[in-house]
Amino acid sequence: MSEVPAWSRRLRAERTRRGWSQRDLAVQLATAANRPFPEPESVVRRIRDHESGKHRPDDEYAELYCRVYGLSEHAFFGDPADDADLGDEIDAIELARRAAASDVGRETLERLELAVDDLASAYPRTPPAQLLGRVRRHLEYVGRLLDGKKTLTEHRRLLVTGGWLSLLGATCHIDLRQYPAAAARLRTAAQLACHAEHQEIRAWCLETEAWQALTEGEYHHAMVLSRGAQDVAPRSSSAYIQATGQEGRAWARMGKGPETRDALTRIQQLVSPMPMPDRPEHHFRYDPVKSEAYTVTTLSWLRDPAAVQYARQVLYRLESREDGGPRPRRAASARLDLALALLATDEPGEAGHVALQAMTTRLLVPSNYWRAKEVIVGVEQHGIPEADELREVYHELYGTPAEAQRQIGPGF
Repeated sequence: MSEVPAWSRRLRAERTRRGWSQRDLAVQLATAANRPFPEPESVVRRIRDHESGKHRPDDEYAELYCRVYGLSEHAFFGDPADDADLGDEIDAIELARRAAASDVGRETLERLELAVDDLASAYPRTPPAQLLGRVRRHLEYVGRLLDGKKTLTEHRRLLVTGGWLSLLGATCHIDLRQYPAAAARLRTAAQLACHAEHQEIRAWCLETEAWQALTEGEYHHAMVLSRGAQDVAPRSSSAYIQATGQEGRAWARMGKGPETRDALTRIQQLVSPMPMPDRPEHHFRYDPVKSEAYTVTTLSWLRDPAAVQYARQVLYRLESREDGGPRPRRAASARLDLALALLATDEPGEAGHVALQAMTTRLLVPSNYWRAKEVIVGVEQHGIPEADELREVYHELYGTPAEAQRQIGPGF
């Protein structure tokens, strides 16, 4: 028998220390959620799976456990080996700084900048709650360095590093639907970018706000923010291209075909001469495969029949070992695109099957749950038997059927 994971032992220990039954804990989780929640029997089954180590809590349940027990997500669910690795990383940077007899120093800055690239590259394959813990530790270290002696050049580089880290932290918060925390980190990132006169970070802040607005169904606001990001971003930068993509997606959600296709054309003109970057998984660096994935999402939202074949091709590339290797989280999102496109071509059976594959990967983050819900409602409208199974799986993994219906965004 395999060893029970450390996080599952912590879950059980925290509950038993308080003298709670699993049903007591289910009530506490429902209270902490402050929203419609699954029936207690369903939650108890989930708790039993978590405490036995059968399934690791998804991001939503991880956050709820931490609220109930008053512990941080990284401290509670982080792998002790990961903690040691992260501590070693910070300690190594600190030792090099002291050896250079400088409060900051060139080598310290370079290693921090490399760490930012590593964190941004880890984003597509790391649960947002776990990545957020690593981002916080690096931000704490940058904050300590900002309080020390440094040259003007060193000060600016620290501001830029802090800006990227704050922006990545905001992205993780949005993935977790922690919007007040995301807004605070975006404000910090924007302020640091202004002090450092770093236009691309400023543009990414606006683009990230546009993405959040899009997930909340505020499509016109998303379009305005996307255009604002394009006004700020350096031409042909990744932020400019990404913001153009968000504009196209916002137009698609509003059903504006000509405006959508104009945005897609502009993206293609910007991306076509681009080489594949060394680290295509880097969240803040655009790459051709990301462009294709954005195009599929946009066409599926526009209900364009061409999206089906395009989505199949993109899914193949995202799961192949070409162009930087498999990208499982992007592939899960691409399956939702394919499912929605299949609904538009009146293929609800396959749409349901593909959506089920996306959900059972457990790679969808909370900010993407609404896209799964949208497919579920579309499958149900066709009245096929698979709809009940699809709804039940969603219920078990992500929330109640009533809430799934309630949170479908406008425009569907």
